[in-house]
Amino acid sequence: MLIAGRLQGEIKRGTVADGGLKPDLAAVPLDDLLDEGQANAGTLFLVLALQPFEDAKYLVVEFRIDAATVAASPHPLALQEIYVYSHSTLLYWWPAWAFGFVIALLNAGQEKFLATAEGDQPSSALGLTYLSIVLLLIVFTNVRLRGINSVVALLVIAFIAVLLAWFGWWDDVARLIPYLSVHMNTGFYLVFSTGLLIIWLTMFFVFDRLAYWRIRPGQMTVEHVIGGGAESFDTNGLRFQKLSSDFFRAALGLGAGDLKATAAGEHGATIEMPNVIFVDRKVLAIEKLISVKPERTS
Repeated sequence: MLIAGRLQGEIKRGTVADGGLKPDLAAVPLDDLLDEGQANAGTLFLVLALQPFEDAKYLVVEFRIDAATVAASPHPLALQEIYVYSHSTLLYWWPAWAFGFVIALLNAGQEKFLATAEGDQPSSALGLTYLSIVLLLIVFTNVRLRGINSVVALLVIAFIAVLLAWFGWWDDVARLIPYLSVHMNTGFYLVFSTGLLIIWLTMFFVFDRLAYWRIRPGQMTVEHVIGGGAESFDTNGLRFQKLSSDFFRAALGLGAGDLKATAAGEHGATIEMPNVIFVDRKVLAIEKLISVKPERTS
């Protein structure tokens, strides 16, 4: 079967042009055919080779593309929307349950293969490691170190480490570790990590999505799932701002950061969305979207 298609015809079926002094419009060539005043319309010819016909070898089928339908189709950007979700600080607690499962596996192997002699106890290194992770998460999720403050904190920690090494105090600290007996069995790690994982998933996929921003060209809406409340703002007078990043939270929260939207006017409303994951990507998408002028109908 042979299929041949053309969207434009040659000028050989045009109507006879009348004289230039007559009131009728001049003939329009088929190359620039207009359909109901719409441009870029054309005619599609398909030549199909069909076997069942005895006398007719080729069947010419003409399909006409309605330019009015094409012109009425909305622009893809007019249908685009961006959803921005805020998350709780529990977002950064994934190392607690992730490392909990890993340490549970290591602890099970330690209890099975290392504690062979009667009276021996597993090493407390795993318990100290997990306890340190949990304590650091408590600090990082409750203390914000934005911008230069996070750099200063890292420099202070590095200075303390170098200072302890300079005075030889790390050896004293190492000698204290065997006296710090922190033991948790495999059941504790599994139960605690599983419970924390369930809470983390519930917060991330359910409770954190009960309120969100919906941004479209020309409009931003703050919507609440429970109660159906919504508040709309005109993006022409809305200023979006990404707050300075927290190094630790950005590292733990998949590039998470805080967004702030301020309405126009001296006493404009300010809306903050903390802990937005991939915040840099969201800001770029919002800037591109709000630059699109919405189509207005009269």
